[in-house]
Amino acid sequence: MPPVSEKIPAFRVAGIAVRTRNSEEMNPETARIGGLWDRFFSESWEHKLPKPGADGRIFGVYSAYESNEHGAFDVTAGVDAPAGAEIVGGATTVEIEAGDYLVFHGQGAMPQMVIDAWGQVWRYFAENPQIKRRFATDFEAYPGPDRVAIHIGI
Repeated sequence: MPPVSEKIPAFRVAGIAVRTRNSEEMNPETARIGGLWDRFFSESWEHKLPKPGADGRIFGVYSAYESNEHGAFDVTAGVDAPAGAEIVGGATTVEIEAGDYLVFHGQGAMPQMVIDAWGQVWRYFAENPQIKRRFATDFEAYPGPDRVAIHIGI
């Protein structure tokens, strides 16, 4: 299924973050993203942070890219944090840049659904080199436990 193009307005996410790179995520001994999500849910961050928006989505935000898919980047697990929302200690915020995004959809059991959706992303950009990623902010939006929409800034 090809991605859908969407214009996304700027918004803010509050959560907890790690810094990693794709090469580290390929090795279970150095991978950090799974541990980030384990911590997010085991420490109930979704209840400590501002209440999710009306749609109840949880976000995984990719930001602060060092360069491209080979460089380091931050990953934040969090919820929507509108202006004026109280942010608890230990949490961080990240601004999602407004702009054009390609949206890739996945459905199924975690974590394979997310792995498969990212596979779609990598294949799409390998097959369409004329479409350039911004490497500013990208994000996963989880509308439910078995669905993901990966937004890639272009």
